Amino acid sequence: MEIIHLSAECYPVAKVGGLGDVVGALPKYQNKLGHFAKVVMPAYNNSFLWENEFEVVYDAWVNLGRQAFPVRILREKTNKLGFDLYLVQVIGLTDRDRVYGYADDTERFLAYQISVLDWINQWEHRPDVIHCHDHHTGLVPFMTANCERYKSLNQIPTILTIHNAQYQGQFGWDKIHYLPAFDLWKSGMLEWKNAINPLASAIKCAWRVTTVSPSYLDELSQQANGLEGLLSMERGKSSGILNGIDFEVWDPKTDVMLDKTYNFRTVESGKKANKAALCAVFNLDPTKPLFTFIGRLVGEKGADLLPDIFHNALAHSKGNINILVLGSGDPVVEGKLSELHNWFSGNYNAYIGYNEKLSHQIYAGADFLLMPSRVEPCGLNQMYALRYGTIPIVRRIGGLRDTVTDIGDGGFGICHDQTSVWDVGQAMGRAYELYQDKKRMKGILKYTMQLDHSWDKAAQQYIDTYQM
Repeated sequence: MEIIHLSAECYPVAKVGGLGDVVGALPKYQNKLGHFAKVVMPAYNNSFLWENEFEVVYDAWVNLGRQAFPVRILREKTNKLGFDLYLVQVIGLTDRDRVYGYADDTERFLAYQISVLDWINQWEHRPDVIHCHDHHTGLVPFMTANCERYKSLNQIPTILTIHNAQYQGQFGWDKIHYLPAFDLWKSGMLEWKNAINPLASAIKCAWRVTTVSPSYLDELSQQANGLEGLLSMERGKSSGILNGIDFEVWDPKTDVMLDKTYNFRTVESGKKANKAALCAVFNLDPTKPLFTFIGRLVGEKGADLLPDIFHNALAHSKGNINILVLGSGDPVVEGKLSELHNWFSGNYNAYIGYNEKLSHQIYAGADFLLMPSRVEPCGLNQMYALRYGTIPIVRRIGGLRDTVTDIGDGGFGICHDQTSVWDVGQAMGRAYELYQDKKRMKGILKYTMQLDHSWDKAAQQYIDTYQM
């Protein structure tokens, strides 16, 4: 099969969250199954574009109403990611430093989607499937099914994967003229709650809908930022496929970002060495249990509660634990987390920002990873932690429920039911008690490092979905 993945993110080209990790791995594993998967994404003004070799495979213009923008599609020459990578360069729109956060994001991602379809439309053959990831590509299923210009593409199956239904890309009807011509009687396939909603449109128009974990699919019927009824109606064509992680990137045996590599047999000495190196950088005591949070500092991750959680834990532990934070997001939360260092120097530190290498080092050096999420469609951090012998402390929700079993139930993680200061504090207390039982702790780490969260199974499940 020839599979076209459309996404706003793809690691290591451009990554904001888990979407980038998924799109950077899934096509590679589908190719290993004997298929021909490729990624087509916007071209951002970043180091990947400058530092790699590309060839121009398409040169044209794209129209948004009366506005016209030059378009070039670039192919990465060396296949360095394990699949063909194409970058869509819409001059004046996609060529920005950041992936998201601009006032004209609607125009940016719509121009990208139209450019991709214009390009595929002039191919001499047709791909077997177009796989759309999140709302940034959500108008593709509508356009292939309804726009006169793309009539020859309407038999290509379109698949939507919902990575996070909280973000839907809504915009007003004043921009409907951006779309290529279609029968206005079909406008209802774009609409949700009096706006054009790309995610809702994709749910309606895509041939199949998937979510990134089975539990998240169930939860969307009750909590989907206004799309609950629609997702319930379309449940018959929907399925939940649990994400995997790329074992070639996330492998403590071969990870060049670590101070010392290790496997499940050498986990004790390996983690001790990495913890010592990490604590030396951040002025922490390596003899104490190290709790960490890695991720976006936003409400859906429970990050607004972290300052209070950490203050209480550090105050009550009387210097017997360490906490290290890596993340960025809400400026208020960033400020509060930075201020904690003034109160608990020697037991607490924070790196505000994004640092891929440091994230690997923290997974290898930390003892526990906190994920007190309010919303977690799948979650990859807990799988990275397990792979590196770090015990996840998670709320039972979404993919966290599907991947982490509590030690009290014969499992290997620590789970709690609510995103609250009290619940997380209690879970950290249980973790501290576990840390004192060195024999049990070592046994859990050896077990978790051998769990199979690779992409092999999920890649085949997606192939099966395409063929339904």
